[in-house]
Amino acid sequence: PQLLYWLAMPFFAPMPWEADRFYAQPGMAERNLTLDWYPVGTGAYMLTENNPNRRMVLVRNPNFHGATYPTEGEPGDRAKGWLDDAGKPLPFIDKVIYSLEKESIPYWNKFLQGYYDVSGVSSDSFDQAIQFTQGGEAELTPMMKAKGIRLVTAVQASIYYMGFNMLDPVVGGDSERARLLRRAISIAVDYEEFISIFANGRGIPAQGPIPPGIFGYREGREGINPYVYDWVDGRARRKPIAEAKRLLAAAGYPDGRDAKTGKPLLIHLDVTGGGPEDKARFDWLRKQFRKIDLQLVIRNTDYNRFQEKMRKGNAQLFQWGWNADYPDPENFLFLLYGPNGKVRRGGENAANYANPEFDALFERMKNMDNGPERQALVDRMVEIARRDAPWIWGFHPRQFTLHHAWYFNAKPNLMAHNTLMYRRIDPQLREKLRAEWNRPVLWPLWVLLAVFVISLVPAVLAWRRRERASAREAD
Repeated sequence: PQLLYWLAMPFFAPMPWEADRFYAQPGMAERNLTLDWYPVGTGAYMLTENNPNRRMVLVRNPNFHGATYPTEGEPGDRAKGWLDDAGKPLPFIDKVIYSLEKESIPYWNKFLQGYYDVSGVSSDSFDQAIQFTQGGEAELTPMMKAKGIRLVTAVQASIYYMGFNMLDPVVGGDSERARLLRRAISIAVDYEEFISIFANGRGIPAQGPIPPGIFGYREGREGINPYVYDWVDGRARRKPIAEAKRLLAAAGYPDGRDAKTGKPLLIHLDVTGGGPEDKARFDWLRKQFRKIDLQLVIRNTDYNRFQEKMRKGNAQLFQWGWNADYPDPENFLFLLYGPNGKVRRGGENAANYANPEFDALFERMKNMDNGPERQALVDRMVEIARRDAPWIWGFHPRQFTLHHAWYFNAKPNLMAHNTLMYRRIDPQLREKLRAEWNRPVLWPLWVLLAVFVISLVPAVLAWRRRERASAREAD
């Protein structure tokens, strides 16, 4: 099934030979006449202005082959109005302008004034736009609701995690001792707290390598990682620190010390970066390890040196992430496939994890069509990975998008690049609300004028007194 996804990726876009021959002429690149700046395609829009440092303009392609809005969708799409335009010809918008705003605050203010149709939510404006219910669900603040702004959220097909180097003599390997140590640390690092502090609640804790929206992901009770979470009152709850300390003691490190030598256990985390925000995260990580009496030593280095450590297997614990290339479980599970090990094969398996059963199941699963048999294989692979804990599973980020009431068909699809032609705008409503929100405020001018007039009164009276005095002297 991956072949279809590969064919849909940008680097497989068909290109007419005439265009390739035209841009390959001598001297074209020197004059900046390349496909990068003057792209050729068959989509709904064509690029008419390309200035990435200021603005880019797309206009309707008069030669577009034509398409219609989908007539079917997922459960709930019709209730949200995402099928109201079913069967209508695409695209709906004639011209699209992307402007570069170098600062987030001016961009946010212009969005609130109605000069931008869509906006993300930066940390500067988060509290103004978003609030959380008692159940932890994000919703708009009353101010945003009053303006008719709408919030659309979607969990990204991505994962950020911390990986153990499985070649390391302390945290790596398939011994029960190392496995218990990894599980204890996985419980101690509270990613619910991390998401709340550092991501403004924009994320969900990962229960395994597969994010929501990808085949193989399990919801609810059957989808939790039982080695890190319990199912309590209808939701996943992280196991208590007492359980992490019990596992640590069973691994031979009671109170964070090696039972044989009495020495404290040091865990080394290799990272890049060292700004103020990084320092806050590093301090938070140290705190997580101290909860189970472990000492975390953070080794900060430049990116090239860090990559060299990863290639040679000299890192013990590291932070990593992955964005889906295409929506298939193979694109995540291959990150734990033994023959993809980074040290021995130069692959994307940065943890150098290898489990014979997992690898055999991966070989069977990777080219199967989605169905019950493939789901069963994925379930077993995820169970093996959870048991062995080569990663601290981390979290899947959640994207927050705001749009105005005149912006329609805003269903998120974070894997697609052609969603613009489905969007629709109500320009009359936009102009009406813009005018209401940006009425000139004249009362300060009237106040200044009144102050000015009042300030003139004493001067006028004094002038008149002097004039009368001068007239009397003349008489």
